Amino acid sequence: MDHTNTPSTDLLRIGCGAGFSGDRWDAAVAVVSTLVAKGGPSALIFETLAERTLALAQQQRRADPTAGCEPMLERFVTPILRECTLHGIPIIGNFGAANPRAAADRLQKLAKSLRLPPLRIAVVEGDDLLQSLDKDRLRGLLPEHLTSKQLVSANAYLGAVEIAQALKAGAQVVVTGRVADPSLALGPMLAHFGWAEDDWDRLASGTMAGHLLECGAQVCGGYFADPGVKDVPELERVGFPIVEMRADGRFVVTKAWGTGGCVDLRTVKEQLLYEIHDPACYVTPDVIADVSEADMRPVGADRVEVTGVRGHPLPPTLKATLCFEAGWLAEGEISYAGANAVGRGRLAGRIVRDRLNQVGLMYLPLRIDLIGQSSVFADDAGDWNGPPMDDSLAIHDIRLRVAANTRNRTDAEAVTREVMSLYTCGPAGGGGVRTLISNRLASDSCLVPRDWVQPTWSFVP
Repeated sequence: MDHTNTPSTDLLRIGCGAGFSGDRWDAAVAVVSTLVAKGGPSALIFETLAERTLALAQQQRRADPTAGCEPMLERFVTPILRECTLHGIPIIGNFGAANPRAAADRLQKLAKSLRLPPLRIAVVEGDDLLQSLDKDRLRGLLPEHLTSKQLVSANAYLGAVEIAQALKAGAQVVVTGRVADPSLALGPMLAHFGWAEDDWDRLASGTMAGHLLECGAQVCGGYFADPGVKDVPELERVGFPIVEMRADGRFVVTKAWGTGGCVDLRTVKEQLLYEIHDPACYVTPDVIADVSEADMRPVGADRVEVTGVRGHPLPPTLKATLCFEAGWLAEGEISYAGANAVGRGRLAGRIVRDRLNQVGLMYLPLRIDLIGQSSVFADDAGDWNGPPMDDSLAIHDIRLRVAANTRNRTDAEAVTREVMSLYTCGPAGGGGVRTLISNRLASDSCLVPRDWVQPTWSFVP
């Protein structure tokens, strides 16, 4: 492994400290240690914002104006903030979620608690369409069946330009809400290399580098691993990725030193195609990327070079994700074990369905799963859609799960009561009941004219 320091301005290293809101809090430590040891210009990104995460954050902000950002923000940043500020490694994260200014305030308080000087924190705003657009105008973009729904959130995917501007102005931390995931990494590339905003090939290369980083350990073998099929060493110590970007758009994908996992052609190819519908037309706010002729080659242990990414002019629209109130989700589970466990589980599911019909709740979309026999492949009617089941298999441990989408909490409570009643109303041997009732959100997407969205950035105290 090459441990040579390369401080050339022709090279920028970008590490990833998180791939989603529930990621490991300590993952960034090895990444930052590697960036410091290698020397030279570098940056660290945190990608913690999924579509549903943002909708939940919007709900939290409506209830509390100081809430709505990443709940585990301090857990993610505390282990690496001192090293990043000491070594000039800017942090870029979408952990602002629905409230970037609240996240900035928490980060400033964190720096004070660590006895660090006040941080230069920039926030990127403008993605929240419910704040910037008339709701009727926004509803005009939606399919008719969605126009009557109660909107919880509507956020456009912003690009990398404002991130780059903030970094060039000296930001140590850039906090965003909804930006396209690869833009978190493209921003520092724009700031460092000064690429033109219409240098499509380099923008596309930077975007795909960001795409390889955005899911954290996935490109290092995490989500890739399948024992006996795609073996990954030391997965319990899986490392997080680092991209080494050159000014001409060539880049190498690697990972933090001293960690498990692997970076090879298989992991890079799998992540490169992740969530991409058309490899020749990956649409982002910054560029339309084309990886149909990209070339990948190993250039050392846990090092894969990527070249040949092409780009096309950015689209005239921006994607927006909209979340709606969708009633209540009622969930109940109970276990059956021993002889004929599957038969008793099936009977219990039929009892719950019949009981709900008896009390007038036949309208409910109801899903009944037998976890351990039929859950992933079953449909919402409870019918088996997977490979043929072999009833001769001796399954002695089954978990019944009942879930319903209801219009109101009262109906949701009726569902969970029926699962609870299985304890003594039969069939025999049920135990370990758990129930949960929660608000349900639904989401859809639309395209918004680019000139409707006015992203901004600013420093905050």
